[in-house]
Amino acid sequence: MKNITQLFFIILFGTTYGQQLVKFEGFAQGTTYHISYYDAQNRNLQPEIDQILQDFDLSVSTYNPKSIISKINRDEKRIKVDQYFKTCFKKAKEVWKNTNGAFDPTVYPLVNAYGFGPGRKMKNENKIIDSIMQFVGFEKIVLRGNYVKKTDPRVGLDFNAFAQGYSVDVVSDYLKSKKITSFIVEIGGEVYANNLKPDNQPWTVGIEKPIENKEDTNPLKAVAKLENLAIATSGNYRRFIVEDGIKYVHHIDPKTGYPTKNNLLSASIFSKQCISSDANATGVLVLGLEKAKLFLSKHPELQAYLIYSDENGNYKIYETEKIKDIIEGIP
Repeated sequence: MKNITQLFFIILFGTTYGQQLVKFEGFAQGTTYHISYYDAQNRNLQPEIDQILQDFDLSVSTYNPKSIISKINRDEKRIKVDQYFKTCFKKAKEVWKNTNGAFDPTVYPLVNAYGFGPGRKMKNENKIIDSIMQFVGFEKIVLRGNYVKKTDPRVGLDFNAFAQGYSVDVVSDYLKSKKITSFIVEIGGEVYANNLKPDNQPWTVGIEKPIENKEDTNPLKAVAKLENLAIATSGNYRRFIVEDGIKYVHHIDPKTGYPTKNNLLSASIFSKQCISSDANATGVLVLGLEKAKLFLSKHPELQAYLIYSDENGNYKIYETEKIKDIIEGIP
């Protein structure tokens, strides 16, 4: 996740060069958001953005029982999907194929079983997980026009692994439609920055050290400079549970039904769209370091900053070729 405090400290003291700095924050999707932009008209667009985010939740939030995705997960019949849902579904199919199934939104019943979703937590027994795995697999659900079709009524979808990233894109598109050209949008730690600031400096965000911490921000490991670029970070140091002395992280391997176990601690993915950064960050974390390296070598549209632990428990970094143009280390 990003160090939001440092991010907005930098923005607050930036020069405006004749434009007004507008900044506000709020709550959406069970988390917080922070938005800053430069606008000569000094418009406050928060009410409109709050409405956009409410409409977004009514489409793809599994925590809203009235949402489209919740109705589909309950197997209600003839539920017509909207453009938000279609975009999420199509992006999920793309990343599912590209990662050879490491990213799969049909892990939703497993997410609930482990206690990471809105559903009832189950006991983590092999027979229960094995029974759930019978209706996990993205090949078991298709989108035909404005409707989805399942091969099994128990198949469920969870877009939470990248919905926040997509909501960043949705808000960014709205700001662009209002002729706002210099801005940064952060929702739940996922970020997109458009153009430079008026002083020709890039927007700056922090990448935390992956220290187990559910409540507060961690020290920074690196700083990223953003210009027309999105960043999303997935890690196993925020959301986890401990049961009978065993730690269960919230990233589920769709092929085994169990939480991931590898030495990759966090994956920060940069791309032109936050939905792509967010979905691929999840897929990379499930793949693990070696498979992630191979995957990234085939996708030059993605740049990555991966933090992993060696056999002695020390932090190590893997960077893609162009990441040095984006990342600055912290002494």
